[in-house]
Amino acid sequence: MNASPSPTVPPAGSAGPDVLRTLVSRPLPAVMGVLNVTPDSFSDGGDFIAPDLALARARAMIAAGVDIIDIGAESTRPYKGAQPVTAADELARLKPVLSAIVALGVPVSIDSMKADVVAFALDQGVAIANDVWGLQRDAGIAPLVAARGAPVIVMHNRETVESAIDIVAEMKAFFMRSLDIAARAGIARDKIVLDPGIGFGKTAEQSMIALARLRELDVFGLPILVGASRKRFIASVSPSEPKERLAGSIAAHLIAAQKGAKIIRTHDVAETLQALRVANAIESKQ
Repeated sequence: MNASPSPTVPPAGSAGPDVLRTLVSRPLPAVMGVLNVTPDSFSDGGDFIAPDLALARARAMIAAGVDIIDIGAESTRPYKGAQPVTAADELARLKPVLSAIVALGVPVSIDSMKADVVAFALDQGVAIANDVWGLQRDAGIAPLVAARGAPVIVMHNRETVESAIDIVAEMKAFFMRSLDIAARAGIARDKIVLDPGIGFGKTAEQSMIALARLRELDVFGLPILVGASRKRFIASVSPSEPKERLAGSIAAHLIAAQKGAKIIRTHDVAETLQALRVANAIESKQ
């Protein structure tokens, strides 16, 4: 994490590889701020579902220095209890606020596993698609992002948790399938980010193994996003509720950055940025 001037980030809504390429080419990881317009997300469900509160939260993250705002209208909480919603439900939550958030001028990503929702978001100027099922749930997402020229975040996920499996080998096999889907749809590799899906389809130990062995994903030659923010594995080490896991989140994210993660997804933008900058400043003195 050596310091050097950061390139200018293109305006929100810029499609194609430029937004992504710029964000991942910098010496420090880009920071993606979580904005859940949901009633049931595991950490902040209901906090920002009102459009005025969502917009205020987006402005606060921008003031704190966020690089990307990741907005989601369906809880994909990695534990039991998330309530599936229809595309119509997601759109009803997004329509009152999405275009106003895009207009704030910071690149926005849409956290959705439904092609209809992603299409609407891209129409509003959203720059990046973030699919928590890695192009393997809704067959319409891959051809959609290919046709629009949008970058896509491909996250590892599993329907069930199996403690006996080698989770890194499982992630590699999953990403091979996702990248095959992307290639057949015509998505260029320079528009793809891989996300190990910390907490999704994994035991607490497997989430920590995924972080510890993050460099093994370098075999794909693609940028890595890590979102360990407030995840339950932290409580397996230090018992805590989601909003009490800031320190554990920062510890995990600093390790991810040291292991090459190019994007850090967090609920706590200011604190995460401070930690990344201080770690970089110390490392630069070696």
